[in-house]
Amino acid sequence: MNTKLNSKRVAILATDGFEQAELEEPIAALEKAGADVCVVSPHDGKIQGMKHLEKGDEVDVDMLLSRASASDFDALVIPGGLANPDSLRSTPEAVEFVRQFADAGKPIASICHGPWVLIEAGIAKGRRMTSWPAIQSDIRNAGGEWVDEEVVVDNGLVTSRKPADLKAFNAKMIEEFAEGLHPAMAG
Repeated sequence: MNTKLNSKRVAILATDGFEQAELEEPIAALEKAGADVCVVSPHDGKIQGMKHLEKGDEVDVDMLLSRASASDFDALVIPGGLANPDSLRSTPEAVEFVRQFADAGKPIASICHGPWVLIEAGIAKGRRMTSWPAIQSDIRNAGGEWVDEEVVVDNGLVTSRKPADLKAFNAKMIEEFAEGLHPAMAG
């Protein structure tokens, strides 16, 4: 086991409708690197994964969002899918949770439609990012620079486009999470 992230605690912010691979593969990579991973969600019990438009597996929620604080974690992951980030960006408590990570300069990794939550939290402005191509206008309209690359790193913010990019996403995510605080993340 790689110990690069030993003593690091990572929150995965997700709810029903997350893209299965975009939650499970980052968790596996983070745990392999030694991180303590915690699935945080607006509701308890289990959350429903998706494999594109088909139902996937359910995943256990480790902590209710109402009990979570960015100060309890070293880094944050926001998986994509369509329904997951759309629901999260409509949940003020989730948006504030994400904003707290940015304000504290803690690294954040987001893939696919996940950057919708970053946009809602005011983190996209002035940042170089990527995402699922369908939301590139949303990033640009929020003041971000959208690029079509498999993974983009901008001062502690790691973004990626789709499940096919997970290998590169996970590698850069672990690199940034190991590095730790990024004062430039703070708004």
